[in-house]
Amino acid sequence: MSTTKRRGRRIVLWRHGQTAWNLEQRFQGGTDIALTAEGVLQARRAARLLAALRPDMIISSTLRRAVDTAAELTAVTGLPALLDDGLRETYAGAWQGLTHTEINERFGEEYAAWKRGEPVRRGGGELETEVADRAAPVVQAAADKLPEDGVLVVVSHGGTIRTTIGRLIGLDPVSWESLGGLSNCCWSVLGEGVRGWRLTEHNAGTLPEPVLGDDT
Repeated sequence: MSTTKRRGRRIVLWRHGQTAWNLEQRFQGGTDIALTAEGVLQARRAARLLAALRPDMIISSTLRRAVDTAAELTAVTGLPALLDDGLRETYAGAWQGLTHTEINERFGEEYAAWKRGEPVRRGGGELETEVADRAAPVVQAAADKLPEDGVLVVVSHGGTIRTTIGRLIGLDPVSWESLGGLSNCCWSVLGEGVRGWRLTEHNAGTLPEPVLGDDT
């Protein structure tokens, strides 16, 4: 009789590398911003660690900061990154391109309501629940294709990853903010349990780094 313990499927949700707007604390949202040179190096270093998990599938947002991050894992593993618009960052309308200070100055009541966890169309954009509505099914559908002990790497964005984790582990949307942010090129891991997905690692990486960008 085999005594091998079944590990179960795992989902690794990996935030993209550093961008110039991250450093400037500008809300990126759906704006297509490139990685900095440091962001490319972050992705390259993290890809070597993630390759050790022997992923079976890579899926990525279509925004180039995610695509170029995913390309570093493709280079190490040989796996193609499958692109899906559903994994893009939250569209934030008039907030996009503004710093958090500028947003607070121009949209103070809206910004305060968001920080309190109220459902807000930031800048006239998407609700967090709407982001989860489009992103979580993409992740779940990909995970459903994994072998029994398979690993899926999802390359996406801080806000989208947070809402996806919240939806998949069954948290009430008002509690999603309590998950905290992801540093550039750090990741969280969902493991398959008997009652569904559970969060087994959060904001993992080589060394603690500040959270810069949309998720602060």
